[in-house]
Amino acid sequence: MARPDLLALRALKLGDLLVVVPALRALRRAFPEHRIRYGAQAWLAPIVDLVGGIELLDVRGLDAPLPLPPGSVDVAVNLHGRGPQSMRALDQLQPRRRIGHRFDDPEGRSWEGPHWVDALSERERWTRMLEWHGIPADPSDLHLERPSVASARAGAVIVHPGAAFGSRRWPIDRFAAVAAALVRAGHEVVLTGSADERDRALAVAEAAGVRGDDVLAGRIDLTAMAALVADAAAVVSADTGAAHLASAYRRPSVVLFGPASVVNWGPPPGPHVVLTDESVRRGDVFSDEPDPALLAVQVEDVLGALAGLGVL
Repeated sequence: MARPDLLALRALKLGDLLVVVPALRALRRAFPEHRIRYGAQAWLAPIVDLVGGIELLDVRGLDAPLPLPPGSVDVAVNLHGRGPQSMRALDQLQPRRRIGHRFDDPEGRSWEGPHWVDALSERERWTRMLEWHGIPADPSDLHLERPSVASARAGAVIVHPGAAFGSRRWPIDRFAAVAAALVRAGHEVVLTGSADERDRALAVAEAAGVRGDDVLAGRIDLTAMAALVADAAAVVSADTGAAHLASAYRRPSVVLFGPASVVNWGPPPGPHVVLTDESVRRGDVFSDEPDPALLAVQVEDVLGALAGLGVL
């Protein structure tokens, strides 16, 4: 007999996946007889595998219907948001049970659930939602399994200078100054990022005196990146997936925040330091210019944070 299906929808990016790991683990425990699938972009499959007992369903956004026939899903879990688009996409699957936030649709069915609260960390937001539905969940249960591959540079300090939007990109010369200080202190430094971020990483390396062979941006896949972080001495990054991986593997990290709220997206308790100035935060995530809260962070602030973590 086929196992019943549970679909947890969150058609977003890497950091968005990593903050709902506690919720996914709770669902795995609560529905042991179900096949649990996480609806998101296919490139995230290597990290979904590291959650344990979860499969990825390729969902490339919510503009098209979800790629499952109506009636095929037993339980639908909305980890995507609280808006009508995600709720209606899941409703089209005609699930037996729906788990989400409170939603009143004037054009159709309403969803039962807790009211949305803005001032919550994303880890707490989704575990709180599950608790409302009677599913025990622990927001601190965010850690990933180790990848099956070994780290390419065990013990290195990762400097991750890229970000999807200009609002989160700390200046190249400041990243270079941090990388140079780490090299002078005797650390092996590697620069990471996507293929699109490779030129930026190369510019940091050139200014810092880091060897070209140590620029791994665009050269390693997501599994290798997870392995790299799992055995890193430390991670220096903007508020990106690299920072969330450092949280998932309990590696010391310095996270530079700009437009995003630290309350919502900051790391959990642990060897992690957040640097920002929220008093000047503009909050325009999609801006091409670095947020003033990010630019308020100076090189000396990062070096001091690394010293406090015992890295320098």
